[in-house]
Amino acid sequence: MSMTQNNSSSDIGFINMLTILFIALKLTGYITWSWLWVLSPLWIGFSIGMVIIVVATIIAMKLS
Repeated sequence: MSMTQNNSSSDIGFINMLTILFIALKLTGYITWSWLWVLSPLWIGFSIGMVIIVVATIIAMKLS
């Protein structure tokens, strides 16, 4: 028997779900935050990812 796996993922992820929640709360008027803070899960996650990439690149350059 052949077991096939469906690799398509429908996980939205915590950060994306939090961003959608913040946007919905902002658009419905439940929160009065600026858009900078409403979209903060996206830019904070992006910033952390960029720091990890820079650190990994520096370490790789030192090892070679």
